[in-house]
Parts: sequence; structure tokens; C-alpha cells
Amino acid sequence: MKLPRLLSLALFTPCAVLCAAETPATPPPNLAAPVPVKPAAPTAAAKVATADSLPLHVALDTPRGVAVDGAGKLYVSDFSANVIYQVSLTPPLSAVAIPAPGATPPAANSAFGGPCEMAVDAQGNLYVADADNHVIRKILASKSGAPTEMILLAGNVGVSGTEDGPGPAARFGTPTAVAVDAAGNVYVADNQNATVRKITPAGVVSTLAGKAGAVGNVDGTGAEARFSTPRGIAVDKAGNIFVADEGNSNIRKITPAGVVTTVAGSSTETAFKDGPAKDATFGAPRGLCVDAAGNLFIADTNNNLVRKITPDGTVSAFAGQIAGGMADGPAKDARFSAPRAIAVDAAGNLYLADSDNSAVRKITPAGVVTTLLVGMGP
Repeated sequence: MKLPRLLSLALFTPCAVLCAAETPATPPPNLAAPVPVKPAAPTAAAKVATADSLPLHVALDTPRGVAVDGAGKLYVSDFSANVIYQVSLTPPLSAVAIPAPGATPPAANSAFGGPCEMAVDAQGNLYVADADNHVIRKILASKSGAPTEMILLAGNVGVSGTEDGPGPAARFGTPTAVAVDAAGNVYVADNQNATVRKITPAGVVSTLAGKAGAVGNVDGTGAEARFSTPRGIAVDKAGNIFVADEGNSNIRKITPAGVVTTVAGSSTETAFKDGPAKDATFGAPRGLCVDAAGNLFIADTNNNLVRKITPDGTVSAFAGQIAGGMADGPAKDARFSAPRAIAVDAAGNLYLADSDNSAVRKITPAGVVTTLLVGMGP
């Protein structure tokens, strides 16, 4: 591991409010309809490491999203480089970029613009919140597991807005996270619009909860509810949607019928406190996931922690220390720096986008933290 690179990250200034702070100077041209394109071929410069020589060093700068499928592949989005890495978790680890860095995209709409959080469906298709482009993308999987073609699922490249409707007619405002349920519905944390959106398998977009442009902290049904910069999103096996409401420093729940309640946290306090959900506090949480047992895991960004909420509503620090830093080991001794996204696999392993360390970390169910990927440095 290149320590000078990691230590220099103390000088790195993270995005304060929006994941998509670095808007491309020249957005790709607008699209009248979704256009499938072929992702660039895997780069010949893919980095490989053996199981006993972790971490895998890749050109990773600002990881903003992680997702894992059922075939042993991890996806990592690099916000600044506009690249998504597909990582094989079967030793020896290897990573290829989609599209390959430096490659000329085969079409204008194939270029990412600030990719943030991602989700994988049961068929292995990958969904991407392409924040600066204001669109949701879908990358189709093949039988071999390699990416085949990328589809613009909803939105119009480079055009923000609030409109519902069929895929290309819909508009988003800096979407930062997506989640997909068992039926193939996609849920979007529409950050700038302070809403949660739903995309049906047919590609029709609607607003599930919140009111575009109306920021607040209000529980209720549908448009009665209010959010403040919703950042992360996840869905459980019952179809309940959970939202990391960054601006309110709390965790919200939306039933399939659109009823919004506050699970934990307080909009009046950004701090750290464990205990019963009604008393717990968070520090601008930005990512979350839910495991098969219904436990919520939260990337508590400003507290440099991974937090856990059990189904009975108990909040605890699962891994990390508030002081932050970069250290592997038992959960309570490990250190992270501004973690921003988190995913869980079927075995209960957690994968964390440890953003300010330019790293991806793994946390076993027993709480052992290791570094899987880390930026190569200058």
C-alpha cells in the first residue's frame, strides 16, 4: 500500500452537499430516446493481485458507489474519473474499467458524468445513478457476466428537471443513488429535487415520495412527505424503501404505498449517539444497505463510521472510529475516512466506498475489516 498517497488524502476536501459537485463543462448532447451502446472493451491494463497480496491497486480516486452481484463480482464507481470498475472477487482479484480510461466512447451518451451509487438486479444487470448527467443508466449482463450494452433507462443526458413520465421524457436533478426490488422496480434518490422516484420495469417514472423543490423533514404519505438532500437508498425483501436523508441526518422508511416515517436520527442534531432509534444521531449519512435479516447498515459519513440498525430499532456503531483514518483489523479498531456508500452480499459481507482514502473496504459478518482496492497514487 502506498502510504504517501494515503497520508496526502488529509488535504483532500470532500463534496459538502452534492455528490455531483464537479459538473462536466460540456454535457453530452441531449437524447430524444434511449439509445443502447456497447461499453468499451475491457482494458488490457487491468490490474491483478493474488489473494495474499491485497489490496489491489487501481487508478481509483473518488469511489462514490459500490454494488455486488450474486456471481462474485463487485462494481465500484469512480466519480472523478467517470469510470466504473468491475472487480472479480474470486482470487486472484482483477479489475477492468467500464469504459476503459482514455478510451473513446463509441457514442456520446456512453460517457458517464459523475457516476454515484449503483444496484444490481437478480439477472445481474447493473443500474447506475449518473449524477452530473441527470440520468439513470442500465448496463446489461451477458451469460459470461461481462457487460454487454448500456441503456439510458430514464432521463435526458445533461438536462435536469422534475418531470415524471416514460423514460426519455422524465427528468431528474442530480440523482445520487438507486435500488432495485424483486419485481424489477428501480428507486432513485433524486438528490437535488429532494424526492424519491420510482421507475417501473416498463421505464415509466413517477414520484413516490416528497415534493420537488420542497425541502424539509416531514413524515406523511407521498407528496406530503419532505426530505433534505436524500443521498442513499436501499430496498428490503418486503419492498420497503430506506433512504439516507443526508440533509436531515436521519434514516427514513417508505412503504410500497408511499407512507414515509423516520426510522432513526434527528434533523435538529448532527452528531453521534447510539441507542434506541428515537434517540440516536448521525453525521450526514450518505449510503445504506439492508441485509437478508432486515438489519440496516449505514455509511455515517461525517462520523467516519459504519452504523447498524437492527429490526428492533437499536442503533450501534458497527465498525470504525470517529477520529477517522486508514486501518484494517477488528471492526472497533478499523478506521475509515468519509465513507459514502455501502453494499451487502448474500453471505453478509459488507463493501464500503471509503471515499477520502480512495479505497474500497470489506467487512465480514464477524467484523473483520480488510482493504480490497486502493488508489495507486500519483
